[in-house]
Amino acid sequence: MKNKRILAIETSCDETSAAVIENGDTILSNIVASQIKSHQRFGGVVPEIASRHHVEQITLIIEEAMQEANVTYDDLDAVAVTEGPGLVGALLIGVNAAKAVAFAHGLPLISVNHITGHIFANQLVNKMAFPLLALVVSGGHTELIYMESEETFEIIGETRDDAAGEAYDKIGRVLGVPYPGGKHIDEMAHKGEDTYHFPRAMINEDHYDFSFSGLKSSFINTVHNAKQKGEDINELNLATSFQTAVVDVLVTKTIRAVKEKGVKQLVLAGGVAANKGLREALTTKVAEELPDLDLLIPPLSLCGDNAAMIGAAAFVKLDNQDFATMALNGTPGLAVS
Repeated sequence: MKNKRILAIETSCDETSAAVIENGDTILSNIVASQIKSHQRFGGVVPEIASRHHVEQITLIIEEAMQEANVTYDDLDAVAVTEGPGLVGALLIGVNAAKAVAFAHGLPLISVNHITGHIFANQLVNKMAFPLLALVVSGGHTELIYMESEETFEIIGETRDDAAGEAYDKIGRVLGVPYPGGKHIDEMAHKGEDTYHFPRAMINEDHYDFSFSGLKSSFINTVHNAKQKGEDINELNLATSFQTAVVDVLVTKTIRAVKEKGVKQLVLAGGVAANKGLREALTTKVAEELPDLDLLIPPLSLCGDNAAMIGAAAFVKLDNQDFATMALNGTPGLAVS
């Protein structure tokens, strides 16, 4: 059987990425140009700057991905691109680049949801088995998604305010750690103790939604009150207490959902899937309470935004001949469906 190859493009936020994926599970190339240094001095992603960087990098990154994969456009079966969600200006760069390549080389165009991509990053490591439950944790999303098959997505829990990754970045700014704050908070958390005992919002509620704004506010108030009183702050313990609270809620609700749904597999996905504390806690809890459950955690290289995950997700649509038209546009608020 002929190998099928997709050129995938991802520009939803602050990484310009292109990849060539074979048969939905093999990475021939996955090039990522990060913009972290450009955004660090602002303490977060500046949409205009992100878009400008994508314009500068996109052609070079596509060429590098093709060269590393050692393929020509005649070897491709389709071009895939992130339609959304994401920053509208950033998305448009990728969408228009993909449309140009597809038009110039007579290739089908496939639109991919960014969140779906994060889930299918796991397919590049181990075969996904259905039904499964996906815990998606990133800067803008915290969701529990039940998948009866590779084509069905049911959001059974989502954040009602701040996403977990967003809370990490905000408290990182309070502590003065470099952007992105999540990585630094995770490192600090492994050096301290849980002495502040922050709240675990909605941890015992009979639903699977999340809320991290109260935790974030409690953290900020603790820091500000201590500074106003001239009290010493143990930043390592603060980080540990914050991360313990986040992880407790995520793991507790996820395990409960797995038991209710009776799934074959649990997959972790999204940028915060790189968090060492979350990876360790989820692995430990599954081993203790659900030893027969298949737990998939992507390698660190596939946790952040990358085009390989977009290519992996695109193969479902390629098999179904579900193609986009040249009217495809960036959709910043695109829902998982």
